[in-house]
Amino acid sequence: MEMRLDATLAEVLPVVQQGIMDHTTYFGIRTLKNPLDAWVYQEIIVETRPNVIVEIGNFHGGHLLALAHLCDAMGHGRVIGVDQSHHLVPPVVRDHPRVTLIEGDACETFAQVQRLIAADEQVLLIEDSAHTFDNTLQVLRQYALLVQPGGYFIVEDSICHHGLEVGPKPGPYEAIEAFLNENPWFESDRSREHFLITWNPRGYLRKRVPTSGVSRPE
Repeated sequence: MEMRLDATLAEVLPVVQQGIMDHTTYFGIRTLKNPLDAWVYQEIIVETRPNVIVEIGNFHGGHLLALAHLCDAMGHGRVIGVDQSHHLVPPVVRDHPRVTLIEGDACETFAQVQRLIAADEQVLLIEDSAHTFDNTLQVLRQYALLVQPGGYFIVEDSICHHGLEVGPKPGPYEAIEAFLNENPWFESDRSREHFLITWNPRGYLRKRVPTSGVSRPE
C-alpha cells in the first residue's frame, strides 16, 4: 500500500470492493458491507434513535447482528431482516432477542413487516436486495410509507456503474433518481457521504420534516 499512495480513486475502489467481498466479517460472520458506510449507519441510528430498523437483503446476517448490537448499546430498538431465504443466517443472529426474520420477496411480505410496526414508530430502512432498477424502485415506493419525517431510507450499492463497473445497469442509482423525481418528500442527504468513499452515492435518503402549516404526505 505504501508504494501506491499516488493511486487514483478509480484504482482504489475495486481493491476496497475485493476486500469487502472476500474478507469482511462481523463477529466472525461474513458481512458484505463497506465499513465506512456501516460507521455512518451507527451515526444515523444514534442521532435518530429508530424504534425499528428494517434491513432488506441479509446474506449471512452479519450486519443484522451489528445493528442488533447497536440497539443493545442504546438500550433501544429492534431489527427486522427480510430476505428470500435465511438458510445462511447462524443461530447467534437468529436467536438474538432484538432480531425478527421474515422470509420472502420484500414487496410481497410488506404487509407482514408493516404489522410489526406501530404507526407512530420511527423506522430506518436499509435496501440491499436485488439491486435491479425495477426491484429497487418498487421497494422504495412501497417501504417509504414506513418512514417518519426526519427518518432515513438507505439504498445500498448505488455505486454500481457510478464508481464500480459491477451490478445491474440501470440499477440502484437510477432507481434513486426516479424515486426522488416522483417523491418530493425525500431528499438525498449527501452530508452522510463525509468519508468520500461510499458504496451508497446519493443513497442516504432523508424524509423531509414538514414546515409549519404544511401537511404530511400520505
